[in-house]
Amino acid sequence: MTTLGIIGAGHIGSQVARAAVTAGYDVVIANSRGPETLADLVAELGEHARAATAADAGAAGDVVVVTVPFHALAQIPVEPLAGKIVLDTNNYYFERDGRIDALDRGETTTSQLVQQHLPTSLVAKAFNHIPARDITTDVAPAGTPNRRALATASDHADAVEFVTRFYDELGFDTVNIGPLSESWRVERDRPAYVVRQNAEELKANLAIANRLP
Repeated sequence: MTTLGIIGAGHIGSQVARAAVTAGYDVVIANSRGPETLADLVAELGEHARAATAADAGAAGDVVVVTVPFHALAQIPVEPLAGKIVLDTNNYYFERDGRIDALDRGETTTSQLVQQHLPTSLVAKAFNHIPARDITTDVAPAGTPNRRALATASDHADAVEFVTRFYDELGFDTVNIGPLSESWRVERDRPAYVVRQNAEELKANLAIANRLP
């Protein structure tokens, strides 16, 4: 059974944990306040989940989800994630994270900065443009008409393959944007951000996005 390490137990992290356990994954989840503060969530998730430190969650995961406020990126442990697929759910909110000039000027993307911080990991964008509540509610079996689609982007084919399979297991179609340098198309304030869309609608929204919204 695949183990999903989740670093960050906020709205997105908790919902991905719920969806993953339902899909048959083991989950090891961490937050910044310590494993003991996750007792209620772990009890809800059941026997296939446990709480840990960020380093231990990273080490335990066959695949790791990084879902923390973007200003906390530097706190993500590097070595436990080496060689692993890492799903990056991060969004840049300057109101919360402070100004990052390279993002403001459109010179890089949040996921490229995550990849820069985790140089030996295989980073893929995932779950950044869906409201947390919808991760467990707006789902449907493969082939369902108008099935919701989510985007991914990565410089690594193995990471795209995993995200595509994982999305499908959870109940979503996948649209592959391409490399991390194109992941801005699904970031904050673009047409594809936090709206419900099927695969064709998502492709159309990605195509009309502006580099600087």
